Amino acid sequence: MERVHETPIRGANGMAAAVPTGGVRSEGDGHVSPDEERRDDDDPGLKSLLGETLETVVLAILIFLVIRSLVQNYRIEVQAMETNFQHGQYLLVNKLAYRLGEYRRGDVIVFHYPNNPSQDYIKRVIGLPGDTVEFRDGVLIVNGLTIEEPYDQVPIARDIPAQTVAPGFLYVLGDNRPASSDTRTWGQLSQEFVIGKAWLAIWPVEKAGVVEHPAIDIGSAVELTP
Repeated sequence: MERVHETPIRGANGMAAAVPTGGVRSEGDGHVSPDEERRDDDDPGLKSLLGETLETVVLAILIFLVIRSLVQNYRIEVQAMETNFQHGQYLLVNKLAYRLGEYRRGDVIVFHYPNNPSQDYIKRVIGLPGDTVEFRDGVLIVNGLTIEEPYDQVPIARDIPAQTVAPGFLYVLGDNRPASSDTRTWGQLSQEFVIGKAWLAIWPVEKAGVVEHPAIDIGSAVELTP
């Protein structure tokens, strides 16, 4: 609390009186009571401003935490998903997608790399639990059916042996197959590592928009002949 500096003046009887320069004089005897000094030191305007500022900060933090639990932004650092997604592109990922819905073949997902969970990868879901996936001469085959992939991709020129996707796992590939590290090299992806589904491209501007997930349609696939 600041000190009250007093200036002596002469009263009507010639005696010196003290008038507080920072206080409020009482109408009764010209003195300032302790309660009045405390009220004078309290600035209601300042208290109101501090209170509003604190409320704003707390609200902003709560909003941030809620948004963070729903979506998260990521920057693509590799060429493994070209030409559909570019190096340096920014995406928002829907973290609730698979808490509220099911995986589909063709979904683009972001996940923690199983061999180093501090790294995040982006890949496309090719096979679901129970599916048998293989490549013959660069052609995708799921459950014995030749699949015409409905999105741009850079094919591989070699065969990939058939493997069946285990319960709770996914078969994931990059769209730029020759440049991608995926199920072919480190195995099937446990769903516990999945962060969410690519939702919105936000940068660069010419790439901005809702991310499309063309479904791999098994129903229209062509059955292989023996």
